[in-house]
Amino acid sequence: MLFAFSIAPSGSDSGDGSVSAAVAEAVRVVRASGLPHETTSMFTTIESETWDEGMAVVKRAVEAVSAVSPRVSLVLKADIRPGHHGQLRAKVERVEEHLRGGAS
Repeated sequence: MLFAFSIAPSGSDSGDGSVSAAVAEAVRVVRASGLPHETTSMFTTIESETWDEGMAVVKRAVEAVSAVSPRVSLVLKADIRPGHHGQLRAKVERVEEHLRGGAS
């Protein structure tokens, strides 16, 4: 299962409005989980074996941001596909194969 999510405090004490320090706390939780993951400019994606395992990481990441902000925003998207593993990279590779003209 893939879980793509974005967690951020609703406000910032930073002069430029940056929420990167709070987001870093959420990413720290993801990295500590040991699950395969990828962080981009807008989302972090994790791959887990089960719903409970993935949602537990999301919950802990939200709690990490909640520790520094009284209000937190969460955007979550899940790809629930039992029996498929390694999809964090494989889904991207399949698209790249099409772009190279190899798959139809």
